[in-house]
Amino acid sequence: MVLTLLAAFFVIRLYSLYISINNAKALIAEGAKEYGQANSKGLAATHILIYVGAAFEAWMHHTTLGAINVIGLIILILSYIVLFHVIRTLGRIWTLKIFILPHHPIVKSGLYKITKHPNYFLNIIPELLGVLLLTSATYTWILLLPYAHFLVKRIIQEEKLMESFN
Repeated sequence: MVLTLLAAFFVIRLYSLYISINNAKALIAEGAKEYGQANSKGLAATHILIYVGAAFEAWMHHTTLGAINVIGLIILILSYIVLFHVIRTLGRIWTLKIFILPHHPIVKSGLYKITKHPNYFLNIIPELLGVLLLTSATYTWILLLPYAHFLVKRIIQEEKLMESFN
């Protein structure tokens, strides 16, 4: 059951990748420039490794649904609701990478009224914590350290780029 739930969330995450790829193609056609490519690869690789590591641990330990796992599931559901809210709010400029248009719009509506980075603080971080709790992963938690490094670097990159539009 736990692996099936995790697989379902991973498929939804792949759907968000599909949206991102389509948006990226359109942004490039409009003259957008990509930034932080190496860091984006690190984020993507670590994100995938967390899912794979958590799945492996759940499989090895025959993890079943208990209270902690259900909490992880609830966190995952909420994080994915935020993900699709962010995608809807940003529309065509939402991608998993950093693309900047020549006259890039700065969005300050929706959850962006609360924080500049709702996708990171209200989606990705809770998503990964939810994955780890859902699967009762013990060792995969260590991957949050390199992920945090890449995420902090991403936020710094975005902040620096957005300063030029203010």
